Amino acid sequence: MTTETESATVLPDPAAVFASALALWQACQKRAGEEKLNLSECYNGMDEFMRKLMRVANQFESWASLHINFDELNDVWPYLLEDKFGETCLAILSPGALAQFDESDCLRVAMSLHLPVILDDKLPVPIDVTAFNPVSGSLFREFRIQTVRDSIEDGDSNPYSVDDEPFDDEFGRPYFGLYGVGDDGKLEHIADRRTYTEALSLAEKLAPGVTFPIAPTFTNSQAANMAKD
Repeated sequence: MTTETESATVLPDPAAVFASALALWQACQKRAGEEKLNLSECYNGMDEFMRKLMRVANQFESWASLHINFDELNDVWPYLLEDKFGETCLAILSPGALAQFDESDCLRVAMSLHLPVILDDKLPVPIDVTAFNPVSGSLFREFRIQTVRDSIEDGDSNPYSVDDEPFDDEFGRPYFGLYGVGDDGKLEHIADRRTYTEALSLAEKLAPGVTFPIAPTFTNSQAANMAKD
């Protein structure tokens, strides 16, 4: 894994795997009852259903141990998963399609749960951070770094945020736009950079002393801007 900053790897938690599996099992049973779906027929037996279910739980926990900043969680990890993992998964996949769950779905689930996903140059993690401009007499009161991506159809750039599909084929790879924020709150585009580190470096050159987070996560960047709004 390549990240914008090195972070300690957290080993998968067996309690979290169990909590995820339990939550998903309960959610699948509930949905199957509502939709009159025979899970045994979908998986050629309940043993295979349980194997697919455990694979999802193990895969997500292994992914999370690499990509989630657990220090920023306000909830006990296994309890959070037991409460929310199952229904969140089924918002992405049907109970009969657990075999299709992959790493891209891990990010979708994490974003839906608003987990603190670590910025990673191999993952389309939406980032949106703003910092006060310490330079007096500047046209900008703040600077903003935000993920954007270009439309494949017309090449127009669009902000990439939590509400967007991270693996949308209609858009190119996300990159980072640096903007100045005027006193009226309007944004003025300054430059684009391929990585957050490059955008941060440019901001620091333009405004020595500006304080952006060195290693933002998905949730802390969203929370900072929601608090401003």
